[in-house]
Amino acid sequence: MYISRALGFAAGALRTQNVASIVSRPLGVQAAVKARTYATDATPAGQIRSVIGAVVDVQFEQDNLPAILNALEVKDHAGGRLVLEVAQHLGENTVRTIAMDGTEGLVRGQKVVDTGAPITIPVGKEVLGRIINVIGEPIDERGPINAKTHRGIHAEAPEFVDQSPTPEILETGIKVVDLLAPYARGGKIGLFGGAGVGKTVLIQELINNIAKAHGGYSIFCGVVSALLGRIPSAVGYQPTLSTDMGGMQERITTTKNGSITSVQAVYVPADDLTDPAPATTFAHLDATTVLSRSIAELGIYPAVDPLDSKSRILDPRIVGAEHYKVATDVQQILQNYKSLQDIIAILGMDELSEEDKLVVERARKIQRFLSQPFAVAQVFTGYEGRLVKLQDTIRSFQEILDGKHDSLPETAFYMQGSISDVIKRSEELAKEMGGQ
Repeated sequence: MYISRALGFAAGALRTQNVASIVSRPLGVQAAVKARTYATDATPAGQIRSVIGAVVDVQFEQDNLPAILNALEVKDHAGGRLVLEVAQHLGENTVRTIAMDGTEGLVRGQKVVDTGAPITIPVGKEVLGRIINVIGEPIDERGPINAKTHRGIHAEAPEFVDQSPTPEILETGIKVVDLLAPYARGGKIGLFGGAGVGKTVLIQELINNIAKAHGGYSIFCGVVSALLGRIPSAVGYQPTLSTDMGGMQERITTTKNGSITSVQAVYVPADDLTDPAPATTFAHLDATTVLSRSIAELGIYPAVDPLDSKSRILDPRIVGAEHYKVATDVQQILQNYKSLQDIIAILGMDELSEEDKLVVERARKIQRFLSQPFAVAQVFTGYEGRLVKLQDTIRSFQEILDGKHDSLPETAFYMQGSISDVIKRSEELAKEMGGQ
């Protein structure tokens, strides 16, 4: 699973999430799920047969083979509590497991016991504001979590009849997102981009904006391999990638009891969107925000590609006729500008018709106006963060399309919030030019 970060928002009902997946309803396991299961001497025991990095093979006695996804505990481990998760049955009473922490110090013949249940984590209001690892242990040095309930990290997805897919736009305060690829409340959104194009900053800004505007519960989780200090594999993927991804995505959903809006930042190796990891994720998403390196090279942040980013709810029946028309007009003028760039590069602007020159001028202003200062990046950019309401965004772009601001310089549109900020900036530039 190569989703590097995820953001969950729950409304109406508290949901829980571990670093690998989201628990949307109780697991069908009785006593083992209601309270944390600790290994005892009475549970089935086995012995370590081999250790290859994070992969540990354990052999059990006849008829004591643990189930797939069961949690095993290594006894007398010098590094503290070490949990292994069963991944495969190899035959001859041997299971292959994945260690949830470092395997330094493990030796052949060391005793391992079966807890009889999957890994469980604490859930409930006691977990709010705390930081836990993949096995549910607090790592924020604030003492134990006295939760009344523990649940397994593996659970069945909600039934289809329990889901509540009511389309509703979730305002983020980010112009390019709200206008061209709006997010659905309770939907699944993917941020796709290579290294260093702004996925982390965009996630942080979403946390900042949505926590202020909408409240609810915000959950931030990291990829398992990174938390364990391991480098995830690239290029080579497991043959079960599609199944594993589908199982996780089905659990991130909206039901009658509450909603989870997930924003998943997906690393795109070598900026290749046909790579199996991002390609497998596309099918499960309601909206895709593609971050482009070419736009980042222009200094336009967020570096969202307005032509590649899509949303299922960009529909006049959902967002309204005005929003839909402005969004499609913006995309059309940007597409026309893109098709004219080759002519401009070869022959120059002078060879264009007057109509095409006007298209280029407005498109360049729109391109720069799609940039926006982020509150979380203020220390780096020097620009104060701006959160723009959806109606202000629609009105601002409509005025640019109508030509009301053709007289303003391009530089005035860069890193501004609403169109009123652009007008104010243009006046400042005029004063600076007049004072020289």
